[in-house]
Amino acid sequence: MSTQSIIKGLLAEPPQIEPKYFYDDVGSRLFELLTLMPEYYPTRTEQSLMRLHSREIAQTLGEVGVLIDLGAGNCHKARDLFVTMQPKQYVAVDISATFLEQALDEMRASFPDIRMQALGADLTKPIALPSNLSGGKRVCFYPGSSIGNFDPDQAVQLMKEMRELVVQDNDSTEGGLLIGVDLVKDTAVLRAAYNDELGLTAAFNRNMLTHINRLLGSDFNLADWGHDAFFNEALSRIEMHLYARRDLTVHWPQGDGHPAGQRFFASGESIHTENSYKYQTDFFAEMLAQAGFSISQFWTDPARQFAVFYACA
Repeated sequence: MSTQSIIKGLLAEPPQIEPKYFYDDVGSRLFELLTLMPEYYPTRTEQSLMRLHSREIAQTLGEVGVLIDLGAGNCHKARDLFVTMQPKQYVAVDISATFLEQALDEMRASFPDIRMQALGADLTKPIALPSNLSGGKRVCFYPGSSIGNFDPDQAVQLMKEMRELVVQDNDSTEGGLLIGVDLVKDTAVLRAAYNDELGLTAAFNRNMLTHINRLLGSDFNLADWGHDAFFNEALSRIEMHLYARRDLTVHWPQGDGHPAGQRFFASGESIHTENSYKYQTDFFAEMLAQAGFSISQFWTDPARQFAVFYACA
């Protein structure tokens, strides 16, 4: 990971850290735990709707040669898909390769007929797929509304890159994208989901600073930083921030490609760590079209809190 990009973010106005830095081994495990919190609806709602519509989703996708799971994490969401759809090959992609390998060890025992491969990669950069992919249709799987972490223009560009992963030269097989999208809903529900009473989301947010200290050699003190998350109605997104509890200065030493430096933070000043956009289905369908996809279908839970789209390349 580039320390220069971290420094650029810390020195920006306002300061920011890219959300990919949440996911060291500890951050990956914290996220897995916080999805179990009663306030955090996205994971269980998405899983519920996919189980409810599992047969219809499998019929819509048809026979899949390669399932490319982007941001696979613990691979549990793909595991649920395998009940009704067994691809010839499964490629799990995540920034935390160590955590991913542990998850795949468990998956291989349950699904020995599916070839499984871990790929450590940063989704914000071009992904080079393994050269030994099976034939047949390729489908990108991007659940969890992770697409909401990107501004709409960035999200469209990322989905264009996903389209490139599933389109094969000299092959008439039509690839596709199965993607989870969080929908606009009551603000109180949204705020609670990112401010759970047990404080796991706060721990997940603050652990980012531990990860940055390890990568950059900086001296962030977790006790100096608080967690805040709120819904920005004008931009239709949850924003997560870390705010300074006192006036302080963060230092970092000289490193590979960058000089030693520092950044002063006034009490109450925040570092923007994540956005999570919430969409209307019509607006997201337009984004998919801009990325070069056609809409086959989308499914929602009964309360219409979440949607899963399948779009053809």
